[in-house]
Amino acid sequence: VLFLVYFAMQVIYARRKYKISPPETTGHPEFERTFRAQANCSEYFPIFISLLWVAGIFFHQGVTAACGLLYLYTRLKYFQGYTVAAQGRLAPLYASAWLLWLLVGLALAGLLAHFLWP
Repeated sequence: VLFLVYFAMQVIYARRKYKISPPETTGHPEFERTFRAQANCSEYFPIFISLLWVAGIFFHQGVTAACGLLYLYTRLKYFQGYTVAAQGRLAPLYASAWLLWLLVGLALAGLLAHFLWP
């Protein structure tokens, strides 16, 4: 949640810096990149939390926590890279997507083990 607050605050600061009042979402390119980075991170947060919860309960808390911390780090790098230049988001984007797929695999493995093997 702190990451979402941080990202939202960066949008507020960019709005003030470039004098872009809500509900406008266009204007200076730096504002637009900051706004899109915040929106993209917010869109993926429910997926991340759900996968983290299921994998943590049914697979292993330690492994899941490590994946979760890495995911948060890659999303922070994604946000920082995107606000500087659109190309700066790509490497962290791929890393965070890979971590989400890993969490999907851990969640599925945990669910299968829990419900199919007594």
